[in-house]
Amino acid sequence: MSNKITIIAEIGHNHNGNMRLAKQLIWEAKECGADIVKFQLYDTDYIKKPWQSRYFELKAAELDKDQLKELFKEAQKAGIEFLCSVFDAERVKWTEEIGVKRYKIASRSIYDKELIKAIEKTKKPIIASLGKWKGPGFPKIKGKVDYLYCVSEYPAYITADQFPAKFDKYSGFSDHTIGCYWAREAIKRGAKIIEKHFTLSKTLPGHNQKGSAEPWELKDLVVYARQYERGIQY
Repeated sequence: MSNKITIIAEIGHNHNGNMRLAKQLIWEAKECGADIVKFQLYDTDYIKKPWQSRYFELKAAELDKDQLKELFKEAQKAGIEFLCSVFDAERVKWTEEIGVKRYKIASRSIYDKELIKAIEKTKKPIIASLGKWKGPGFPKIKGKVDYLYCVSEYPAYITADQFPAKFDKYSGFSDHTIGCYWAREAIKRGAKIIEKHFTLSKTLPGHNQKGSAEPWELKDLVVYARQYERGIQY
């Protein structure tokens, strides 16, 4: 089994709709040593109603098809893999057009049969977060699927008794906590994929910012993972 630990820098909607910031985050993630940069691709009106919390925050950061293509090209220039959490079947078509290597199913979409069927049809590898999954066992998604342990809070607060003792069933951890303590713990316990929300500053607007890593934190996490791969543990 490979010792490789895949680090995903989850930009999500931390760019707040600012394309210049989104591109800067791509290059910063690459500079920090992340393997993959990830965005959230959604139709706000499909997942939220205007009177619900965070509707306007999400609307401001909603990416259209042209912006998606622009960010994909920017990731290619930076030399980092581009990934999306895709929230509906129409946007699976968009990502197929640009040629993503794999798909991410967000915790909120784990029961969305139409979306999952559309992703399964691509026959590409899938990463699925299980923050909203109620069990038992894991979802029955076809194909090569890596399941991530996740607590769907922003920021998330995790206690030792709820964290997996071993990452033998889960492939990895989608981390919304403040800091990188639990991401390092997941690596120690066998996680091969770490997805960490990423921002330039925790002080930027948006409910995901506090549970995101700033560049110095992500760089430190990547160094930890690379040393762990080589058998250096601390």
